[in-house]
Amino acid sequence: MSAQDSIKEGAKLTSIEIRGVQVPFIFEQSKQLPVGSIEFIFVGGASDEQKDGLAALSSKILNEGTKQLGNVEFAKKLESKAISIYAGANLQTMSFEISYLKEFEDLSFEFFKDLLYNPNLTPNALNKVKMLTLNRLAREEDDFDSVASKNLYQILFKGTRMAIPLLGTKQSIESIELKDIEAFLKRNLVLSRLIVVAGGDVKEEALRQKIISTFSALPVGEGRQREYYKTSREVDSINVDKPTEQAFIYFGAPFDINNKEQNYIARVMSFILGGSGFGSRIMEEVRVKRGLAYSAYTRINLDGSADFMSGYLQTKLENKDEAIKVVKEVIRDFVDNGVNAQELSAAKAFLLGSEPLREETLSQRLNATFSNYFKGLPLNQHKKELELIRNLSLEELNAYIKAHREILDLSFSVVE
Repeated sequence: MSAQDSIKEGAKLTSIEIRGVQVPFIFEQSKQLPVGSIEFIFVGGASDEQKDGLAALSSKILNEGTKQLGNVEFAKKLESKAISIYAGANLQTMSFEISYLKEFEDLSFEFFKDLLYNPNLTPNALNKVKMLTLNRLAREEDDFDSVASKNLYQILFKGTRMAIPLLGTKQSIESIELKDIEAFLKRNLVLSRLIVVAGGDVKEEALRQKIISTFSALPVGEGRQREYYKTSREVDSINVDKPTEQAFIYFGAPFDINNKEQNYIARVMSFILGGSGFGSRIMEEVRVKRGLAYSAYTRINLDGSADFMSGYLQTKLENKDEAIKVVKEVIRDFVDNGVNAQELSAAKAFLLGSEPLREETLSQRLNATFSNYFKGLPLNQHKKELELIRNLSLEELNAYIKAHREILDLSFSVVE
């Protein structure tokens, strides 16, 4: 068995041919529970929308049941058999997640097929999801964390789709019509964009045949490649005045990945700088030593869409300037002087010890496998990284840290 096939009872990547299209198929056999789990993922999502928030709104309306049954009756039928079907949208994907008891696999596919080809695209359903989305957007205007976070993305990803909230804006949501959603789904729900991730106590060949039967009527359509968004090199800041006694401080910077095979070093670096809670550099300096915030963190984001560093803290208004100064000092010292052996040892102990907890469930394992696939990495990259982390030397880590001086180019988004 190859390393790629050895992920927890044999997760593997093959393909399913449907109407001449080779659909990627990631599968893991697991007999821990008599259940099945499938995710049908279509590459596109918000990166392929003509109106802001269209992908999110389209996924919401897909959760409103079928045109014949409507939301309530469709949900009742699913619930009576303990079947779950959920549609969601992200920056680069739209997906359907299906989970079911082994005995109801056939019925699950019947329900899903009905939803796929006969969704509840009606004025009433659209008005409902638009109202819910507009209400959420209104609430977020008074959520200062949300305001600061959105503004940081506007700085870091200016001029790209990542600068736009996934939910869109009040104006864009109000402008969306049924014809927009119909066109979006027609373009995105096609075989050329489909990826299947499945597992559980199911028979692989039988599952393949059900998938072929379910999608045989789907158009081939046009494929779409994963997008990559570069972080702005321009240092900037946004300050927003709100009726608050606290300053909400979000900050970020570019993080250049020249060799994604070294992402494991970035994980260790991220953990020590600000991802480990108490004991991290940021938390120790900002809270423990100076009492400037209840919590503070940083993380290096390597999700496949963009590579960047981001962080957050909340402090009293009168401490805002000092807190920002401390953040800059801590990160500069980190880059200039690196870490010590004790910090590396603690990071290794936690990262190696916590990895089994991230793979306790089938869903967790499938998500990790798909994440690797979507980033263009081997399916078992997260497994390989454990051994690499175990053998990482202090000299290698500090050389890596010192090579990433771009994280000193910090931009700030503040609500005060």
